[in-house]
Amino acid sequence: MKKKTMLITGGAGFIGSHLCELFLDRGCRVICMDNLITGKLSNVSKLLKDRNFQFTKHNVSQYIDIKGTVDCILHFASPASPIDYLKFPIQTLKVGSLGTHNALGLAKAKGAKFLLASTSEVYGDPLVNPQPESYWGHVNCIGPRGVYDESKRFAEAITMAYHRYHRIDTRIVRIFNTYGERMREEDGRAIPNFINQALNDEPITVYGRGDQTRSFCYVSDLIDGIYRLLMSGEDYPVNIGNPNEITILELAEKIIRLTGSKSRIIRKSLPTDDPKVRRPNISKAKKILKWYPKIDLKTGLKKTIDYFEGVK
Repeated sequence: MKKKTMLITGGAGFIGSHLCELFLDRGCRVICMDNLITGKLSNVSKLLKDRNFQFTKHNVSQYIDIKGTVDCILHFASPASPIDYLKFPIQTLKVGSLGTHNALGLAKAKGAKFLLASTSEVYGDPLVNPQPESYWGHVNCIGPRGVYDESKRFAEAITMAYHRYHRIDTRIVRIFNTYGERMREEDGRAIPNFINQALNDEPITVYGRGDQTRSFCYVSDLIDGIYRLLMSGEDYPVNIGNPNEITILELAEKIIRLTGSKSRIIRKSLPTDDPKVRRPNISKAKKILKWYPKIDLKTGLKKTIDYFEGVK
């Protein structure tokens, strides 16, 4: 049987690199495409010796040319943390618009299945908690976070347009806060920030009063959910995330305990448009994909702490 060819844009990133491994393990040929603006070649360096793996340095906001067959495109290219999309606002908007357009155009030309990595940020600072896929969101399109929120909302819109008009076989995953191995130390999101501050006995920075809530999904659970969605027949967006809610202050305290750190907690002003709550309603994923998260927060944090201790 001929191997399926999977193109993963943003494949050298945190989530993309785990997907590269998944599909190699499942006997596929994998093309990893990344311009390394936030991805790291070291995330896939062990895969370079695999004859079924190919790394291509390319900015998907420019025309994508792939020779031969492509069976599936997983579009994960995009800065994904506030520190990144505030640093690269134009690039973020371009990869969500031009990049998604180019990736969809390739899917059309190759007759490939297409999966879009969207985000819980399409819900903005939600007025509904937990957030179901039917919620249209509460987004400040001209705020600093709007470059990411709106790029993903546009990406969803053009994906559905290609699905309806060109009959492209599409999937949309709305990814909620995910953590685990291969996050960058300088990622800027809560868990890598807190872990690295704790491991260095530095003050842990909590924004506002720390009473804003988040829910955190371990990366292996997310990857399982993405694969199940890809294999399903569901064309409309599906939330993948862990519905167990925790305040940011409680998270900081938990990481201090797990690391045995001497860090103290300090507070800074809340960033503009920072969501007060963020929690997925995963009823759809449970019903359609038979998916639910299996790794509890304590177990996942221990694995992630071990990873960051190993890269120091």
